[in-house]
Amino acid sequence: MSPAPLTVWYDGACPLCTREIALMRRLDRARRIEFVDVSQTQATCPRDRTLLLARLHAREDGVLLDGAAAFAAMWRAIPLLRPLGVLARIPLVLSALEWAYVRFLRVRPALQRIMR
Repeated sequence: MSPAPLTVWYDGACPLCTREIALMRRLDRARRIEFVDVSQTQATCPRDRTLLLARLHAREDGVLLDGAAAFAAMWRAIPLLRPLGVLARIPLVLSALEWAYVRFLRVRPALQRIMR
């Protein structure tokens, strides 16, 4: 079996993140995505673990992406979500998604406390 064409690094200690990744795993029926929980100390990380825990990261075609671009890469790997991922290749769309992602990151700690 060849390696997954996309690797996604996520914070497995974050209840929101684990829910999102669980949904992506269910949608990724072809198993095109390798999900790496960077909250686990044995996880191999391409960057400093603190950076990976702060924002979603993905490697698509050898390029390391983060934030909204990482989400868009994940969407492109899943047939059902591919149109969203392709749409996010438009700079204005990706900028809007990144703007929303940064706002989400500001409230993430409060949402994590509520969900625990």
